[in-house]
Amino acid sequence: MESFHPAPLLPDVERYVEARLAERGRIDPQRLARLDELATALSLPRPPRGEPVSAAVYVCTHNSRRSHLAQVWAHVAAARFGPDGLRAHSAGTEATALAPGAAAALERAGLSLSRQADGDARNPVTRVDAFEPGAGAPVACFSKTLAHPSLPRRDFVAVMTCTSADTACPIVPGASARVSLPFVDPKESDGRPDSAAVYDACCARIARELLEAFRRAAELRGEG
Repeated sequence: MESFHPAPLLPDVERYVEARLAERGRIDPQRLARLDELATALSLPRPPRGEPVSAAVYVCTHNSRRSHLAQVWAHVAAARFGPDGLRAHSAGTEATALAPGAAAALERAGLSLSRQADGDARNPVTRVDAFEPGAGAPVACFSKTLAHPSLPRRDFVAVMTCTSADTACPIVPGASARVSLPFVDPKESDGRPDSAAVYDACCARIARELLEAFRRAAELRGEG
């Protein structure tokens, strides 16, 4: 097996990741059990060649906040812990747009965001970059449903990031594994004075938990 080499992150993102990894003691045992379930799904070899899973789709109702945050931090976590080639996607049971509060929280975490000029003005594509120049590909964040052609059709892990989507999609067609990992919706803080703090807390929790899940998955693969 080839050794995995982490992709170098932007300095502010590296500091953010190290801070979240240092907080793993804040994750309660019930959540750790869910993260172990995700780690197992990410590390189990797939027949016939015994390769690890190649994609994960993070799902919430509107694909506007939690699923985008999860997609971005899963992308970063895969670049940090592997496996090579794992692609992170997001989707919803409805399509809306990347919420400004979620985008702003990612920028405050050190990521570089830029909006593509073409496309739907109501649902633009936002490039989210975490890496040093030339070190890794950015994430394309835009809202979509599970039927969107950019998403994998089979052999992916479906991660349900909200309770509504978890209830609405008891079965995700084509998924080789389905993991329930809901987070509290920061949307309720929109328009309030504490909104930025609420989004930052949600962003940090998602980063903390996904980094821990990917770290555990690397250990299961014998790479940790």
